[in-house]
Amino acid sequence: MAKHRIYTTSFASVYPHYVAKAEKKGHTKAEVDQIITWLTGYDAPALQTQLEQQTDFETFFAEAPHPNPLRTLITGVVCGVRVENIEEPTMREIRYLDKLIDELARGKAMDRILREN
Repeated sequence: MAKHRIYTTSFASVYPHYVAKAEKKGHTKAEVDQIITWLTGYDAPALQTQLEQQTDFETFFAEAPHPNPLRTLITGVVCGVRVENIEEPTMREIRYLDKLIDELARGKAMDRILREN
């Protein structure tokens, strides 16, 4: 079975869309970066390196230094699919990120987005 094309898409090509979605709703690039850092464990310099290297999504998540164990608490629907029911690990990680960015854009409090309570 062929891989979904998102796997070979560079993370850097989609990242500006995450930022734009957040900014359109009054949020910041820093908040988007905070979400990515929480989810993956990349610090700011490592995230910047991934963006500069045009790393694809599959590699971006495969090389994530410290995937947050609380990410499994992320539930809900993205693109018509419940994220908790996605079996393919890389696609699930991508949809986790999509869901968190959606929550930010909808105005959910950052501590709730980061599953801190």
